[in-house]
Amino acid sequence: MKKKGGLAKFSEMIFGEKSHKKPDYLLAVLVFGLVVFGLIVVSSASVVVSYDTYGDSHQFLRDQLVSALIGLVAFVVVAKINYKFWQKNAWIMLMLTLIFLFLVFIPGIGFEHGGARRWVSVGPIFFQPSEVIKLTFIIYLSGWLTKKGQKIKDFSLGYLPFLTIMGVIAALIMMQPDLGTMLVISFSASVLFFVAGADIKHILLTLVGGIGLVWLMVSLSPYRMARLTAFLNPEENLLGIGYHIQQALVAIGSGGWMGRGFGRSIQKFSYLPEVVGDSIYAVLAEELGFIRVLLFLLVYSFLILRGYQIAKRAPDMFSRLLAVGITSWIAFQAFVNMAAMLSLVPLTGLPLPFISYGGSSLIITLVGVGVLYNISKYTDR
Repeated sequence: MKKKGGLAKFSEMIFGEKSHKKPDYLLAVLVFGLVVFGLIVVSSASVVVSYDTYGDSHQFLRDQLVSALIGLVAFVVVAKINYKFWQKNAWIMLMLTLIFLFLVFIPGIGFEHGGARRWVSVGPIFFQPSEVIKLTFIIYLSGWLTKKGQKIKDFSLGYLPFLTIMGVIAALIMMQPDLGTMLVISFSASVLFFVAGADIKHILLTLVGGIGLVWLMVSLSPYRMARLTAFLNPEENLLGIGYHIQQALVAIGSGGWMGRGFGRSIQKFSYLPEVVGDSIYAVLAEELGFIRVLLFLLVYSFLILRGYQIAKRAPDMFSRLLAVGITSWIAFQAFVNMAAMLSLVPLTGLPLPFISYGGSSLIITLVGVGVLYNISKYTDR
């Protein structure tokens, strides 16, 4: 038998054995459609803030277009990499991400904006390690839970190590601080812990403890407490902490059934804070209206459904957990973003996946969906 050369071994290590099954093409179509739609929404929502910032109405759109192209290329590349490659290298990826989470606190490397240190500067490139950890931690935890097997039901062998890992990640995220990302990571990890077969008592204990911890962090932070107060009493302090949510509700409400029309948002004219980031759903609803927003939500729902179907048909435990984690991350983040704009939950500062302006979020989300797409190549239809 002929021995394989070095290049062949390297290719097999990354890409694995070629699957003869068809991937989930609908998933790819839905993702591509959301990315294109996101660019359209950013092109409208960003014209005012882009001109005020750069003197160019289309600079934000060009930046997002570059991020979208990088993300789509990354999607195509990752979609070809066998998902087992991530299982073998999960520990290395997590360690590298943790290093970058530490680097945000080093002057000259870490970049501060709005009182938060969440960005790392490498030459002209800025990115958020907290976005990367959403994916690398899901990959690591999927591999760790798979290796543990039934031991995760044990308090000392499964539950305590799980809490320790979660505690380290949560502490680094909250030091930035970034409560929204911490909630996304905690939710995704808890879902994985449940799907892997954890003891229900441990899950309930984690839920109660998590609620208590979040309440403690809110009560110790005047800014977070003010946001909670604004959520509970939105009509108080309309020119202060309650301003953001009131302007978002004005935008959504003024959209009516059919919207003001594309490009005709009024709230984007410096009324609505974070208009291309956390608040972009409000501009979307103002311009498109209730009926067309429902169609947008339908596309999102199909994407989430496809993700969970891939997880259900996944060939092994690792790929099943990985698919569940990635899908739950995107679903939870999208829900919290839109619910915050509707004043159903307090403002958390989470971007809307595929839609909000931001290169780190868009690229990492596309990489995550690329992993999901690769898993679909090995599912049983």
